[in-house]
Amino acid sequence: MIRTAVWDGRTAGPWTAELDGAEAVINLAGRSIACLHTPENRRQILRSRIESVQAVAAAVARCRQPPAVLIQASAIGIYGDAGDRICDETTPPAADFLAEVVEAWEAAFFGGKTAGGPRRVALRNGHILGRDGGFLAPLARLARCFLGGATGSGRQYVSWLHVADYCALCQWAVDHPECRGIYNATAPHPVPNADFMRELRKTLGRPWSPAAPAWAVRLVARLALRVDASLVFAGCRCEPRRLLAEGYVFRHPELSEALRDLLTAA
Repeated sequence: MIRTAVWDGRTAGPWTAELDGAEAVINLAGRSIACLHTPENRRQILRSRIESVQAVAAAVARCRQPPAVLIQASAIGIYGDAGDRICDETTPPAADFLAEVVEAWEAAFFGGKTAGGPRRVALRNGHILGRDGGFLAPLARLARCFLGGATGSGRQYVSWLHVADYCALCQWAVDHPECRGIYNATAPHPVPNADFMRELRKTLGRPWSPAAPAWAVRLVARLALRVDASLVFAGCRCEPRRLLAEGYVFRHPELSEALRDLLTAA
C-alpha cells in the first residue's frame, strides 16, 4: 500500500508521523539549478536544500523508532569544472557557487548526526538519465531534429547514471548496513560531451551534426532557456570509486546500452 503525505520542504509538520518506524528516508528535495543564477535564485537554491535537510532531521528527532538510514541527494557539482581530471569521493571541492552549495548541503546533513542515530548516506548525483524529462529529454529532442552536435568544444565530460541504477543504488544503500558516508552516484564510464552526443545520434538513427558554437549556446541558454550557461559548458569526469570497491554492480555501466534501453525499448 502507498500512502502520500504533503510537506513544504521547510518545516516538520504532520507528515513527520510517516517516518516513525520507517525503514529508510530518501530526501531528494531541492530547487532546480536549471535557471539563471541571479542572487535571489542562488538564495533559493541553497535554502531549499538546507531547510529540507533540517526538516527531515527535526522529523527524525521526533520518532520513537527512527529510520535505520537516511539517504540524501547531493551533487557532483562539488567538483566544479574539472576538465579531464578524474574526480572521486576524495577530490577537494571547487571554489564556485555550486560547489559551495553542495558543501553547505552535506555539512547540514552530516553535521546534525548524533551518536546512535540513523546511519547517513549522501549520493553525489551525476546526470540521471530517464525516459521522461531530466537531462536526456531535451538532448534527445535536439538529436531527433538533426541538431544533435557537440556543445561548444565537446570536451567537457558528462558523468551520467541510468535512472534504474539510481533506484537500485538507493535500495542497495538501504540493504547494506556497512554503506555510509559519501558516494559518487555516477556510472563507471563518463564520456566527453561530443562522445555522448555521437552515441545519442547513433541510438536515434540520426547522422552527423555540426557542433553548436559556444556563443550561440550561451545566447540560447540565457535568452530562450533562461538557464546559466555554465551548466552547459562545465563538466567533471567522475569515478564511482567507493561503489565499485564496495561491490555495487551496475545494471547499465555503458552509455550505448543505457541509451538503447531508454530510447528504443518498448
